[in-house]
Amino acid sequence: MSVQRQLTNERMSQIVAHNGTVYLAGQVGDDMAAGIEQQTRETLNNIERLLDLAGTDKTRILSVTIYLKDIDAHFAGMNSVWDKWLPKGVAPARATVEAKLCEPEILVEFSVTAAMP
Repeated sequence: MSVQRQLTNERMSQIVAHNGTVYLAGQVGDDMAAGIEQQTRETLNNIERLLDLAGTDKTRILSVTIYLKDIDAHFAGMNSVWDKWLPKGVAPARATVEAKLCEPEILVEFSVTAAMP
């Protein structure tokens, strides 16, 4: 099976597909001055756009790891957006951890693995 990469630069690919599985690079929002809810919405919109580009969608997400800058301060706000975004009955395997992220303004980052149709 071949490995397909999309939106690639010298450091990473935003999308890698192999053997019926799609892997997304860690995704963050666009407005780093925004609060947790807005950063989460923007991040999930970016994920949806990349999954569409890869030929799949959010109903086929297998696994997600969510990195929060401050799990105590941001867990509830992130979940309030996640719960509205995710269709009923398709919840993926999920882990949420607190992590020091690459930029101090980033409050949340998602790492997603999805199946192709």
